[in-house]
Amino acid sequence: MRISKEAIPAKLDVPGAKARQLSDFGKASGELGVEYFSLGAGLDITPLLEGLLGDLCHSPHWGYVISGDLVASYADGSADNCTGGDVFYWPAGHTVRVNHDAEVILFSPQKEHLEVMGHMANKLGLS
Repeated sequence: MRISKEAIPAKLDVPGAKARQLSDFGKASGELGVEYFSLGAGLDITPLLEGLLGDLCHSPHWGYVISGDLVASYADGSADNCTGGDVFYWPAGHTVRVNHDAEVILFSPQKEHLEVMGHMANKLGLS
């Protein structure tokens, strides 16, 4: 699920400040980690997820695309194209491909995403 800044309803709009808020934007439990990714065009993490349940990332993520263009694809065949300025929620069961160099901030359940990142590091021979 992705949403542009303009689509998030303004709850407060006064001179010098605008606060936008959207409820029910995914579910989380436990400790959260934060990650800042710099991703090059053409990157596709699908091969690095092979061996995980469904060959997909099993961690949900909330985040913000600072710049670039990337696509999160899901097991059901749906996809979210996220571009600079978008806020997103990617539920568990996804993979990611980068169309144009991207800078992305993610907030993720720490335990689940550490498992996924460790798996990807093993696939790359980094651990």
